[in-house]
Amino acid sequence: MTTLRNFCLCLLATVVSLQAHAQGYPNKPIRIVVPVATGGIADYYSRVIGTKLTEAWGQPVIVENRAGGGGNIGADVVAKSAPDGYTLVMGFVGSHAVNQFLFDKMPYDTQRDFVPVAMVIEAEGLLAVHPSMPIHTVADLIKLARAQPGKLSYGSGGVGTSSHLAGELFKSMTRTFIVHIPYRGNSPAVTDLLGGHVNMAFATLPTVIPHVRAGKLRGIAVIGSARSAAIPNLPTVAEAGVPGFSVNNWIGLFAPAGTPREIVLRLNAEVMRIMQLPEVRRRMEVEGERHEPNSPEQFAEFLRQETSKWEKVVKTAGIKAE
Repeated sequence: MTTLRNFCLCLLATVVSLQAHAQGYPNKPIRIVVPVATGGIADYYSRVIGTKLTEAWGQPVIVENRAGGGGNIGADVVAKSAPDGYTLVMGFVGSHAVNQFLFDKMPYDTQRDFVPVAMVIEAEGLLAVHPSMPIHTVADLIKLARAQPGKLSYGSGGVGTSSHLAGELFKSMTRTFIVHIPYRGNSPAVTDLLGGHVNMAFATLPTVIPHVRAGKLRGIAVIGSARSAAIPNLPTVAEAGVPGFSVNNWIGLFAPAGTPREIVLRLNAEVMRIMQLPEVRRRMEVEGERHEPNSPEQFAEFLRQETSKWEKVVKTAGIKAE
């Protein structure tokens, strides 16, 4: 009985302590871990959110890049941090939906060790081909790929990246065989596409749209769930003949599991406010990025859907992390 009583007292003390932290939150610096290198969308929006939170709350928000392991290293730091709202991670499709199926061993459990806070953005993507190809529509691509199995190729930012998985999803849904050529990042993949060394790419919009506008590449279709305001004349892949196809390179804020709900809701409200600021929306429109207001529960449901979709793609294609 004494042991049980002591356990209950410890549990009560922990709950009271977390409630006190939530009521006074924030009263010290906050850290946002970015599990990828500087320069990408996760890094950029972490810094935007960090700056605006600092202005609103009067507490420093420190952005720390902890790249490696396809996002696993940085995410693991947060998974093992105190659930008090002072250590967060800007997760992405790899770290929180795909990696658990790519890697034989994971240092954390995506569902058990995190609580979704807020979806930040979805970076729109584009199916682009080299202009020398006789491909002007998705139907053209499917017809040519079926007529010449294994002759066409697509470049990606590396094994397990969204640009790779988009290609595998397209192949499985269209019953085509297109060769995957992985690169160490999206930039070299686009460079080789420009040079005609690969035939196509499922790339993020900012990396290819300047080349499409210059006539150096041909945009075929948007790969996300909706048309892009940046190129409204292009249909989605789903509209163009592959119903249900949708790939978005998203990022979102996560906290360690057990973080008080009051803190999660406060963070969510602030992220929603920041993403609606005029200067932030202007950047999204130019870069081909999209934000929809969402709750932690809506983000969690989106994550469940993403996890289910990519589990099937990864296992069907037999993809393993290199």
